[in-house]
Amino acid sequence: MDTRTLGIEEELLVVDPESRTATSRAGAVLREHRRRDLPSSGEHGGEDGGEHGEPSPLDPELFRHQLETRSDPTTDVVRAVGQIVEARRRAGEAAAALGLAVAAGAASPLGLDEVVPAVTAEDRYRRIVDTYGDVARLGGTCGMHVHVAIESDEEGVGCLDRIAPWLPVLAAVSSNSPYADGRDTGYASWRTQAWSSWPSAGPTEAFGSVAGYEAVCERMIASGAALDRGMLYFDARLAEEHPTLEVRVLDATTDPDDIALLAALVRGLVETAALDVASHGVARNGWRCEELRAARWRASRSGLGDRLLDPVDHTVRPAREVLARLVDHVRERLDAAGDLELVETGVARVLAGTGAVHQRSARERGGSLEGVVDDLLARTAASWEGAWGGSLPPTDRPSLGSSDGPHEDGSDPMTGTTNGTAGAERGGRRG
Repeated sequence: MDTRTLGIEEELLVVDPESRTATSRAGAVLREHRRRDLPSSGEHGGEDGGEHGEPSPLDPELFRHQLETRSDPTTDVVRAVGQIVEARRRAGEAAAALGLAVAAGAASPLGLDEVVPAVTAEDRYRRIVDTYGDVARLGGTCGMHVHVAIESDEEGVGCLDRIAPWLPVLAAVSSNSPYADGRDTGYASWRTQAWSSWPSAGPTEAFGSVAGYEAVCERMIASGAALDRGMLYFDARLAEEHPTLEVRVLDATTDPDDIALLAALVRGLVETAALDVASHGVARNGWRCEELRAARWRASRSGLGDRLLDPVDHTVRPAREVLARLVDHVRERLDAAGDLELVETGVARVLAGTGAVHQRSARERGGSLEGVVDDLLARTAASWEGAWGGSLPPTDRPSLGSSDGPHEDGSDPMTGTTNGTAGAERGGRRG
């Protein structure tokens, strides 16, 4: 099997560095970015980077305190992370010109600068908030999504069914939201709990076939639990317009090394599952949805600091052991992609402290949530000033692609390749 292409999406918080709250000025940051980096876009372009000229690496999101970035599809994890860090730099420099900052964190420790989060001026976003009310407003957290190329819908569904029990382990690795709205939530990943409020969000039992997957999607929309396919917020799903499987359980992480670790593990899981699909076809994983929810809750509650449900035998084991089993499970594909050393180093690092642990340490040092925000801002800025971003001369920095709009519109921004075939659309599945 050839190493498959992957792509990364990351959501950022726009922060007022004086109040340390998230602020509804993402639109101003996008306009400043367009003015600084995309002069050919003109004054009247939209917030996605303009009607003409170079497409923007930054997009609006559901709420005005959020921005979205993405990488191009690539087989090189390091290149993908470099593109995400470069997009952070562009967002951060545009924000700084306005006296603002960006934070790569999954929730705002001190909340927002207004009681009700402001919705981005887009008809679909307004419909979402009008339909789902305060459930939608809980969704103003930030995640990271990883896309991996697949060969067919049949392969994709087989992979979805096989990777489902492993997704809580990835969520635990990514945990980076212990504080939200001025309080200690008691969770390593509060984002996971907040996101679970969406009626279409969460783990899925095995679909068993493409027909089974399609039937579930259609029933979710018919029930009103989702307005369209873009709102099918499963922990992992098939993308609509391009042949990728999208994993959506991850907190936005601050350290670029953690992004690299997670992206490599996701691809390793999908490639390992695809090999099994080729040998055995679509097969059920034996996990009930109740068990998957329990596994997800344990991951959200304690991250890697306690125990997790073992995807191999359904037992509760120390997180260190479960993570070791994950690496063993995907070791062959990690080695084939050249990612094994990166992952082994990354596992040792996150076992010493996830993003949630770093945030709690910042509070212990500074004695306040303001100190946590300051630390998030500093570490986010350091990411593009260090090895992943600042060491690359501007002419050598990776190029950044764009979708036709933010991922919430139901499209897949990853114009990915499948073993060298670029831009192939998934026939008959557009919602």
